[in-house]
Amino acid sequence: MTSTVPVEVTQKSNNETTNFTSVKTLSESPDFNNSIPSSYTFDNENEIVTEPDKVNDPIPVIDYSLLVNGNHDQRTKTVHDLGKACEEWGFFMLINHFVPKSLMEKMVDQVFAFFNLREEEKQEYAGKEVVADSIKYGTSFNVSGDKNLFWRDFIKIIVHPQFHSPDKPSGFRY
Repeated sequence: MTSTVPVEVTQKSNNETTNFTSVKTLSESPDFNNSIPSSYTFDNENEIVTEPDKVNDPIPVIDYSLLVNGNHDQRTKTVHDLGKACEEWGFFMLINHFVPKSLMEKMVDQVFAFFNLREEEKQEYAGKEVVADSIKYGTSFNVSGDKNLFWRDFIKIIVHPQFHSPDKPSGFRY
């Protein structure tokens, strides 16, 4: 009989060991509605407030083809827009990037396969260092320092200047 208790993953940062339960494991637990850890809840003091005029702004779109094929003015504007998107949003949607759809679909499939691994297998990548790990799995970038954890699981993979890839799932590496 399998346990209904969510598996805790150990994450080390700054030589401190912190246990966390992955969001996927929490959400799939039969006791999910009765046992949400306090580290995943916010009180009103920590409420995230969004500026009303920013709520309806569309996600910034960057046209990569203008960076490589555009004229000087188009490249300059695109670089400006890219910087603004990074500063104000922290992300953007990239279009006309020349990455084949089949490769993007394979990558998405492999990411799903990674998150469907047993918790013990993903735990191999539960980071030891907040910034330095080339591959890091977790729910928060700094579990020992964050008062509240986000409702997300992530895998961070550094691929430049040296390529890194998890060993599992077997098809993850291109």
